[in-house]
Amino acid sequence: MEQNLTAAKAAIVAAISAMGAFLGWKGIMALCWLAVMALDYFSGSAAACKAGEWSSAKARSGLWHKGGMIFVVLVSAIADGVMVVICGKIPVLDMQWPGLVLPLVLAWYILTELGSILENAVKLGARVPQWLTKLLKAGQQAVENAGENNIV
Repeated sequence: MEQNLTAAKAAIVAAISAMGAFLGWKGIMALCWLAVMALDYFSGSAAACKAGEWSSAKARSGLWHKGGMIFVVLVSAIADGVMVVICGKIPVLDMQWPGLVLPLVLAWYILTELGSILENAVKLGARVPQWLTKLLKAGQQAVENAGENNIV
């Protein structure tokens, strides 16, 4: 039993390390996003249980929502990769692609999920500093503006 637990821990650490090594800081952002997605799901489930409103249909709906987010992140990663290749291989385009789509999408989703976790914490009875909520909203707006001003 203990060997299985050690093997599972080693596999998780190896996967995280490989992702970080392969994708660098973008991989770390992706891992952070996956972690906050899980925290949001569990904190939302806990808040719904506390309120006596938990239902498997709502839980499933939340999982479908998270699945849709995964597709958006995959599209942004593919778009970034394709644009890097196109800009590097077609000199006539005379443009460079900084690869900002994936990090901006991840940052936007991370900040959104963190805000949702705070909302769930409040529903669970936790007090949340007002400045923290404002900070997350300001960060999300800054990411939104960066995408509008630098990509489009």
